[in-house]
Amino acid sequence: MASSGILPVSAPTTPNGQSFHFDHPSTEYTSNANRIPAIFRRLHKFHQMDFEMAAWQLTYLCIAPRRVYKNVYFHKQTKNTWARDDPAILVLISASIMLIAPMWSLVYSLSPLSAIRLALTMIFRDFLLTSFIAATFLYFFSNFILLAPPSHATADSTRVEWAYAFDVAINAFFPCFLVLGVAQLLLVSIITRDNWVCLWLGNTLYLAASGQYVYGAYLGMSSLPFLIRTELLLFPLLPIFCSYIVSLLGFNVAKTFLNVYFG
Repeated sequence: MASSGILPVSAPTTPNGQSFHFDHPSTEYTSNANRIPAIFRRLHKFHQMDFEMAAWQLTYLCIAPRRVYKNVYFHKQTKNTWARDDPAILVLISASIMLIAPMWSLVYSLSPLSAIRLALTMIFRDFLLTSFIAATFLYFFSNFILLAPPSHATADSTRVEWAYAFDVAINAFFPCFLVLGVAQLLLVSIITRDNWVCLWLGNTLYLAASGQYVYGAYLGMSSLPFLIRTELLLFPLLPIFCSYIVSLLGFNVAKTFLNVYFG
């Protein structure tokens, strides 16, 4: 049969090769961009960051963490997302680490280059990478284990966002940082001594830091109304406390950790 001369029509594509649908143009075209959490997409918008709110949140994460998560419901109602979209808290925590890292460098007589390397390690490995790993665990554990049975709500509204899990992880990190980064620095000359009282003090610091981290993660996930059995997130407290009791028999956690970290 002879060709009719009419070219076949196919759906236009976006620059990254995705099909473009006229009924949902913006959704299709921006789907890839939206996969990146807003807290990362807005890192370059320094002038839009609300540092006053971030400082308020960091303060209450230490003295009344439940108040921080009361704002989650308001954020969901106004912006249709559980996760924060303002990276100011990332900047403030990173700045705090940048301030404390030189002091640790002085304690251990590090060179200027080593001091810079220490600051970058504390930010990108101890803070961001650890938070990324913790967020990924919370995301999968919550969505596979803690979700309530399906209801009339849509699937999207009853699933934990990875960005929210990352919020919970960085919220849990800050009190832990104050204990191990600041309080431990002030007590470093005491907790590394070879006597039982100093051992008890140092080990108690690590118990407090790890306990705060676990409790902070639990508090953040239990604030979501569609999760159940969030008490399971408190289970690590049992082995942590048992390890603490055993360590009091003669294992100095603080001294060992610092020797490995700065050795």
